[in-house]
Amino acid sequence: MKLSRRKLLKGCIYPIEANQILIQVEEVLKTWEPIWTPFVSAPIREEIIRILQGVTDISCSSNGGYQNAERQRILIQRTDREESLNQAIIPFKGIQIQGNFLFDRTEPQDFWKALIQTGLQQDEIGDIWITGDKGANAICTPEASKFLEDQQGLIRDVKIIYKSLEPAELYLPQQRSPRKIRTVEASRRIDAISSAGFGLSRSKVINQIKQGKLRLNWHTTNNASRSLSIGDRLQLEGKGSLEVINIELTKRGRWRVELLKK
Repeated sequence: MKLSRRKLLKGCIYPIEANQILIQVEEVLKTWEPIWTPFVSAPIREEIIRILQGVTDISCSSNGGYQNAERQRILIQRTDREESLNQAIIPFKGIQIQGNFLFDRTEPQDFWKALIQTGLQQDEIGDIWITGDKGANAICTPEASKFLEDQQGLIRDVKIIYKSLEPAELYLPQQRSPRKIRTVEASRRIDAISSAGFGLSRSKVINQIKQGKLRLNWHTTNNASRSLSIGDRLQLEGKGSLEVINIELTKRGRWRVELLKK
């Protein structure tokens, strides 16, 4: 079955990635067999799921190996087979990246670059998170995990070794229970609302923005003065995320803001 891709992709922010997924959708419609996509980033995933809501007879869900994972794979299947596939095996494995980083602070991006240097493709890699001074853990495809097993490499001058793990063996990032935060601010600026929501001083928030660690709706922002609106989401590395669920102007000209922190 051929889809009207041009219609489905109209106004799409990520047309190349979405088109590749639509090719897989056509395969599912033809064969009736479910397909897991490669790993995709959060903004791409959200756009693809929105597009697929307009495709008859297709349902989808996504999973990144743990709750609130940013990079996830999407399971595409025929709607009438959805119930029988709820227990489908999720094609994930884990990787432990071991190294002595006691005197050499690292960021997830350091491990991302090291993984790419092994020859892996970006869409084979899920989330990566630091595990103290001993290295990092990552989610990847089963094929990538097998490929990396016992390989060695370097991050700057630190020797690293890759060990394959089952998902249950991973040291998962701390999971936060969603909670609502209410605050009254003089403005709707990103730095003001981030300061209240993440519990950081405004100067620290501005510093995080300069380092590229604060994202607005999954995209890096360098504009601390930008005003936020209902539905906007902020993600701060290591601090979780905030969603603006309500903003009201008070009688005194200030802003009453309600946030959902995850």
